[in-house]
Amino acid sequence: MTPNLRVRSPGFTLVEVLVALLIMSVMAVIGWRGLDSMARSRDIGQRASERTLLLGSVIGQWEQDLQSVQDTLAVPALAFDGASLRLTRRSEGGIQLVVWSLREGVWRRWAAPAATRVSDLQDAWMRSLQLQGAEPAQLKLLDGATSWQLYFHQGGAWSNAQSSGVQAAPPATGASAPTARVQLPAGVRMVIELPEGKLTRDVLMRTS
Repeated sequence: MTPNLRVRSPGFTLVEVLVALLIMSVMAVIGWRGLDSMARSRDIGQRASERTLLLGSVIGQWEQDLQSVQDTLAVPALAFDGASLRLTRRSEGGIQLVVWSLREGVWRRWAAPAATRVSDLQDAWMRSLQLQGAEPAQLKLLDGATSWQLYFHQGGAWSNAQSSGVQAAPPATGASAPTARVQLPAGVRMVIELPEGKLTRDVLMRTS
């Protein structure tokens, strides 16, 4: 008598299929997490790179403004009130009033049109005292700043810009008499708090 033999049909059992699907699911999750982590790292690196380039550009403009300061006797050439730095600089077409300020965590720069007359420069100074931060000509340069302070180098030492005696009183509206000449500092030190940490930058002034 010939015994009955069970012949297994080709293919996989249900259990084998479920195990395979489970393994593939785990591998897919691991792979997705890896790709997501790589994408996040790439985005973080790209943002950091873009911010570094932006910061370098802003600092370059800051140095250029300070190294182009020109005393006109019409308005203070360099004046810092704790929130804004006003300066007069040489530019194509005349003398330009520039204001650097920190408002609501944003570092901003405002520049008036180049002036060739004393009255125009004084008008620009008075307008700069009323800046609110939303003016079209006021550029938002860098966000995330919490505070900043300036120091002037005079007599071989650094001193707080607000108590250094460099700045003079602004002219009265419609005034035609020039302000008293003050000696510009040999250098300007800026200390600003950014999300990346504290940034300190020294700029040598061109006094000639």
